[in-house]
Amino acid sequence: MAIIVKDDNEIAIMREAGRIVGLGLKLLQETVRPGISTGELDAIFEKHVRASGAIPTFKGYRGFPASLCVSINEEVVHGIPSNKRVLKEGDIVSLDAGATYKGFVGDSAVTVGVGKISPKAQRLIDTCRESLDAAIQVVGPGAKLSAIGRTVQEYAESRGYAVVKKYVGHGIGRNLHEDPQVPNFISEEVSRYEIMLKPGYVIAIEPMVNEGTDDVKTLADDWTVVTKDKRLSAHFEHTIAVTKTGREVLTQV
Repeated sequence: MAIIVKDDNEIAIMREAGRIVGLGLKLLQETVRPGISTGELDAIFEKHVRASGAIPTFKGYRGFPASLCVSINEEVVHGIPSNKRVLKEGDIVSLDAGATYKGFVGDSAVTVGVGKISPKAQRLIDTCRESLDAAIQVVGPGAKLSAIGRTVQEYAESRGYAVVKKYVGHGIGRNLHEDPQVPNFISEEVSRYEIMLKPGYVIAIEPMVNEGTDDVKTLADDWTVVTKDKRLSAHFEHTIAVTKTGREVLTQV
């Protein structure tokens, strides 16, 4: 495992990449409404990123065709935007976004309700967001990587939800995915590659929390991941730098 330590200048660039992503997601959250297509959301985000002097990280990444992942209801991650997919009142939608600025990447995700949503759906969204917030508080020099996963899993499971185990967070820098992997759960396998966080490490923590089972499958488009039981899923993510005294959330605006 080769974890790349970032210096202050590199983190300053990543701070700007994170700001661009954060502002883009804020814009999208203000735009989400019944009747808008996921393709329109993708176009809005790409325009914002390019106007900010950055490029959409996801577009063309491993062949992904869009700038934004838009996942609706039972879709967990990697939903492909389309002008034919229109958001409806009561949907929940996960927006996962990346921007590359001066060679460095910011990566963040949020899940929002479309119009008026059920209390059940809102509770799932709140739990996923709160599990990320709790995990961020663990981050700091000397903290164990496993403590992040344990925090997410214990919080989500204490509220009756399941954490997706097939997909995990990751290191981030010049590349979207770098070492180390950042699981949202604890297991014997995870414990085998325990590391201690150090200043200059930058990681993306991204819990995916399901209403029902943690089992997921990939659809025929080879991208969209859905819950096997077709129940709701929520996804939140932030890019976080480990500092000498704690942490800095680079994608928070």
